[in-house]
Amino acid sequence: MRALGVHPDVVVVVSALWQTTCTAIRAGEEGFVIDSPVLPDELEALGDLLRQAGFPVSGLLATHGDWDHLLGRLAFAEAPLGCASSTAARLSARPGEAVRLLRRFDEEHYIERPRPLALGELQELPVPGRLELGSERELELHPAAGHTGEGMAIWAPWARVLVCGDYLSPVEIPMISPGGSLDAYLETLELIAPLIDRAEMVVPGHGRPLAREEARRVLAEDLAYLRAARAQGADAPLPPGRRTPQQRRIHRENVKT
Repeated sequence: MRALGVHPDVVVVVSALWQTTCTAIRAGEEGFVIDSPVLPDELEALGDLLRQAGFPVSGLLATHGDWDHLLGRLAFAEAPLGCASSTAARLSARPGEAVRLLRRFDEEHYIERPRPLALGELQELPVPGRLELGSERELELHPAAGHTGEGMAIWAPWARVLVCGDYLSPVEIPMISPGGSLDAYLETLELIAPLIDRAEMVVPGHGRPLAREEARRVLAEDLAYLRAARAQGADAPLPPGRRTPQQRRIHRENVKT
């Protein structure tokens, strides 16, 4: 696990597994933890890391409902978990799915956790919308469907940091999961493009944080890939630097949808 300071009020933790990111944002005496690392030792260390860095944890946020972004409750069991109303609807419609998928993953990889995941009651957030942080700051919540059928991107305007969930990854091609769609993915990329132009740093769901120009490059590559996938199907070229066997497997699944 790596911890990276991208702004005085923003720390990003990158998991050793899948490079899943977790972002802590603070304003005064309040702070949110967005998404989560994956491995038990990373989750155990997260609280100490944030305390030492002076980052309070008032609540948790999840950009979307995939299980690997919902593990913050294992690190902060009492913290409320907020998500887009679309994500809350997904999780309510499939009760226990995230817990089952985590258990299956742990069994496959011989991972033991000190306690099972319990999401508890979710705080539904209207998206698009705003979320107060501290007495003078607000986070902007923007819809972000396409990877899945739900979710949100989070913009911190004073820090000029965009936390976009499973979009703009430098290590993974766009992935169309069940419930998502290529057209919705394109729509989300076009929606967040103006935020990228204003951002100093962009935090993808998987991979290290990106400075503005690199995020623009990944955006252009992802738009080109998705448009080619729509026109050419299996013959569409993958983005440069993301042409590994694993990414080709994801591409094959994408063009089936």
